[in-house]
Formats: sequence, structure tokens, C-alpha cells
Amino acid sequence: MKTARAGCSLIVALGLTSASLCAQKKGEAALWLTTPDKSALFERQKTFLHFAKAPAPNPTIDVDDKQKFQTIDGFGYALTGGSAQHMIRMDAAKRAALIQELFAAGGNNIGVSYLRVSIGASDLNDHVFSYDDLPPGQTDADMARFSLDPDRADVIPVLKEILAVNPKILILGSPWSAPAWMKTNNNVKGGKLKPEYYDAYAKYFVKYIQGMKAEGIRIDAITVQNEPLNEKNTPSLQMLSPDQDVFIKSHLGPAFKTAGIDTKIILYDHNCDVPQYATAILDDAEAAKYVDGSGFHLYGGKIEAMSDVHNAHPTKNLYFTEQMVTGSVEGKPTVNVGAPVRRLIIGATRNWSRNVLLWNLAADPRNNPHTDNGGCGMCQGAITIDGNTVSRNVAYYAIAHASKLVRPGSVRIASNNLDSLPNVAFQTPDKKVVVIVVNAAQTAQTFHIRYRGKLITPVLAAGAVGTYIW
Repeated sequence: MKTARAGCSLIVALGLTSASLCAQKKGEAALWLTTPDKSALFERQKTFLHFAKAPAPNPTIDVDDKQKFQTIDGFGYALTGGSAQHMIRMDAAKRAALIQELFAAGGNNIGVSYLRVSIGASDLNDHVFSYDDLPPGQTDADMARFSLDPDRADVIPVLKEILAVNPKILILGSPWSAPAWMKTNNNVKGGKLKPEYYDAYAKYFVKYIQGMKAEGIRIDAITVQNEPLNEKNTPSLQMLSPDQDVFIKSHLGPAFKTAGIDTKIILYDHNCDVPQYATAILDDAEAAKYVDGSGFHLYGGKIEAMSDVHNAHPTKNLYFTEQMVTGSVEGKPTVNVGAPVRRLIIGATRNWSRNVLLWNLAADPRNNPHTDNGGCGMCQGAITIDGNTVSRNVAYYAIAHASKLVRPGSVRIASNNLDSLPNVAFQTPDKKVVVIVVNAAQTAQTFHIRYRGKLITPVLAAGAVGTYIW
């Protein structure tokens, strides 16, 4: 047995196995670790923690798999047009290796399981477009000129390569703007959707979902409008809560029903500071019957607002659809992964979110591309792509701590949240338990994780993140 365990440690050290092969022996927990000093960057540790009946003199995280909460759909990023543009320009072999690392779950791959794409251009494209752009003065209410051609150069081929690695990945589509000719200001930036084009815009969504399906790409869900209270991006569109309510209940929902589309409709898709935007629509039974749930960002407000919406409408789902996380790893003496894991991975899932999506997957060293006059010039990617060279940033490791081991279909289970040891626990589809812990203290902490009467006693450095699995 001693020799077998030594051999197992060697296999793990060489990166030749996943967590399950060596660490699933009864009574043992494996650890994936990131430390601020970069001595470990989401690295599987060679030794195992052993559960035992013992006193618990230190802070204790109690995990209870009898208390179950929401199902988890996945963790990932926004595959912006810019992200896809950088990836498609890589050499094919380099791109294939990167896609394997990001979207496969075995070995040292990080198992990204959820993506967000823009319906039309976002502010992280190199130019603005919709799928039905027309010369001034022209309209196309029947969507006769609708075309996905702008995405055929990069987004669609990259998605196909991703699906070849992970056919079950979930994809969320979000529009930044309707075509300019549908808007009150006839401009890609700002303005509102003209009521006379509500039906046309509903057809636009139907055409998009059908067109992507014809390409072999299933859109699992859409949000009605990215950041509907933000008119500062290029592109953007203001859509107030009463307007979105009418659009959903009288146009988009019926259009999906008529076309036989089962893609989920997610409302709001903006900050936690205006949860009443979502609850007002969910209070309308005629709109709510078409709505799966609400999406949130965290550039404003408190993450607990998601629980407020859950408590008001517990049968509707919640999604965390965007947050930018910046911070380089290469060339820096320390890395702060603990802050985004605490705030977003732990914060959103403890407040009922079925997913966590960060903004965005990839940019170049200068954070390009982005649109002019309202594009985000500070939006770093989870990875930086410079030709064929890839570097990994803070957002890469933050998502990895959840995406690799908390697989789709996992269920959040109960754990007590300690101020100095924020955490969240899950039971996976194969009945393993995963606990993500951040040491939020200024010094190293020895603590316990107790499960079914037995405990392990980990030690985490200040600011470190540990994902424990047994």
C-alpha cells in the first residue's frame, strides 16, 4: 500500500491524472490550491487530507449534504467577438491545445462549462454590427435580410471547435443593441426600441436561435438585453423594466412559443443595485410564464440582492452573467485570486445563482479589441493572447477553482459561512463533495472541515484559495 500511495503521488506530480483517480479513496480529501505568492497556481497537491473523529479547537466549516439548494449549470466566461478573433488567428495546433486546456475537464484542464456570447456585436468587438444592418431609411420588419455572416469569420468556427471538445457546454446569448433602424435615435449607441418594431425584434431573436442551431450550435438561454439601464457602451440600448415586461409577454415569449423554441428567457442582465427591475416583471404573471429567471452583474449593489429576488419568486432561477476581473499573473510578485473567488464564485452561488460568468475570455496585451466611443479599454481577458503566446490572468484561476470540479448538475449543499473563511459547498453528480474556501484573514489559518461527524484539518496561507474534494 505504501508503494502504491507513493506511486499515486508521483502520477499526480507529473500531472498525469485527474482528481478522481488517486484522491477518491474513502476517508481522504484532495486539494487544488492557489497561493498569493504563486507557489501554487490552481495546482493539485501531492498529499491528501484524512478524515478522522477528533476535537475541533479551530474554526470549523460544517458541511451538510442533507440540505440542498440550487442546481449548478456551470462556470465560465464571455466568448466575445474579440476573444474569438484572437483565437481564430492562432495556429490551428496552438488553438486546439488552448481549447483543450480551457474546455476539457480531465488532467490539468480547467473544464469551463458555460459560455456567454453576444447577439450581434458587443463593445469588445473591433467594429459594431447587427445581423440586419440596413442603409439609412430602410427597414426589414420580416427579417428577410437577417444574416449571421458577421460571426462566420470567428465566433461560429471557434464555438464549433469548443463543442467538439465539450458538446454539452451551455451557451447564453445576449444582445447589446437592436439594429439601429429599430431604435428611437437610429444609432447603435443608446436610444430605445420603437414599439412598432417589438414584433420584428422578437423575430430577430428567433432567427438568431434558428440560425445558430443550423450551424450545430444550441443556444440554451438568452438575456433580453445586456445592461438595459446602461446607455454608455457602443453598442447599447436602454430598455426599462415596463418596456421589457411588454416585450416579453406580448412579443418575445409568444414568438418563441409559436416557433417551438425552448431557449430560456432571462430578464434584466444588469447590476445588483436595481433588483426591483426583475421582481416587477416577475410579478406580472403574463410575462413571468415565459421567463426562466433573472441575470445579474455586480458593478453596483450587493450580491445578496439575488437572494432577495429568489425569496420574492422562489420558482424562478438566478444567473450571474457578467463581472470583469482584472489582474495579471505573469511578471507580478503576487496574485490575488481570493478576492474574486470570495465575491463572485462563493458570493453568487451562496445567493442562488446557477452559474458564474466572468467578463471576458481573451484580449491582447493592450486589452484590444474594443469599439470606439464606449468600448471597454480596460477589459482584460482571463487569458491574454499575443499571437500564439498565451498567458493566464487572475480570472482564469478564479473560475478554475469552481469549473474543474463543480461539474454541471452539481447541487449546492449547506455549509456555515465564516467571516475569515468564506466558503461554499457542492455535491457533484457522482456524489463527491467539493468545498471552495478562501482564507480572508491576514495570516495563515488552521481550520477544520467537518462532514458526517469526521473532520479534516487544512492550513491555508493568507489570501489563499483551496478547492477540496472527497
